[in-house]
Amino acid sequence: MPVLGFTCLAFAAAASAVQLTSSALAMYRCRKPARVPRPREQPPITLVRPLCGLEPFSRETLSSSFGMDYPHYEILFCVADAADPIIPLARALIAEHPEHDARLLIGQDAIGSNPKLNNMAKGFRQARFAHIVFVDSNVFTPPSYLNQLMNALEKGAGMVSAPPVGQAPAGFWAQLECAFLNSYQARMQYAVDTLGFGFAQGKTLFFRRADLEHGGFAQLAAEPAEDAASTKLIHSKGQRVRLAGPFAQLVGPRTGAQVWQRQVRWARLRRASFPLWFAPEILAGALPPLLALAYGLSAYDIFSPTLLLVFVALWYLPELILARVAGWPRNLGLMMLRDLSLPFIFAAGCAGSSFEWHGKQMTAGHEDDEPAVAKPKRRWARLASRGPAG
Repeated sequence: MPVLGFTCLAFAAAASAVQLTSSALAMYRCRKPARVPRPREQPPITLVRPLCGLEPFSRETLSSSFGMDYPHYEILFCVADAADPIIPLARALIAEHPEHDARLLIGQDAIGSNPKLNNMAKGFRQARFAHIVFVDSNVFTPPSYLNQLMNALEKGAGMVSAPPVGQAPAGFWAQLECAFLNSYQARMQYAVDTLGFGFAQGKTLFFRRADLEHGGFAQLAAEPAEDAASTKLIHSKGQRVRLAGPFAQLVGPRTGAQVWQRQVRWARLRRASFPLWFAPEILAGALPPLLALAYGLSAYDIFSPTLLLVFVALWYLPELILARVAGWPRNLGLMMLRDLSLPFIFAAGCAGSSFEWHGKQMTAGHEDDEPAVAKPKRRWARLASRGPAG
């Protein structure tokens, strides 16, 4: 019996089982509910939105902050640069909704090399409530957003997160980005969360303030990405990360370079923070099991192009059904193109550590390797330990 041929066939079967199981679990989690039940308790919540630059759907996403079906919450828009073009829009929205407790905070606290985290810090420091959610500026928050977060928190979570799902793509490359975000990344994240291995995604991070006090927020600078640091912080407390949502990220137009750069950036961040979990990504997508199947069939002299076509059809069918059930954009050709690009993204993720974020050159390194930021981090930790500002 050809051992290598048998191994290749076994790998193709195992990969197909993962594809089918993850799609089924994500279908269960991402189906549209008839209604969202109210949580047992509805404590006041601080909603922090870090902003950086105008985006195609900025008005829609930021306006959604004011439409929560929730009794008591405050909104803090955080901007690092006083010349940022998003500021007039934020001020206009606050003026349009005087019935809401909303403020604009400008400036940043240097707690590390992550500019987004530095922008978020003042929101944490000035938050008035014991529950805080950080949500990115391009995420559309539906009326049930805070209720969904509280429902997940009441199920025994130490922190609640939610992967973004791409909606409103404009053009070919934006649709390709949705193929990455939705039935690939969100699918796997909801599947592992259902199995009890949830991890955070930085688009939504919902905490109890107590878990970030006494230097806890500064610990989010210990990793190159705040979501990886959040996951490790909560796990270190023996608590679980759970997922709510999904919630829409309004994509708009994209270029091929933007899609590539985002995927490589995220790959390098995953490699830096979770190298053992990143390594198996070399086998991700349809291409490795397809090649393994072709070799295994050849080893047994039963190679057939028809069998390979059937395999491809059965591979993508659960993913297409998932996208339909969840109401996501779906395109078989783009799913296949995405999978063809995965080996190249993996290689690029291994080939370097630098990336660009909003025009700032950064490195997927750890704060412990950068003593230059240690002193401001300690200063900020002492400041934060004093509690919320007025």
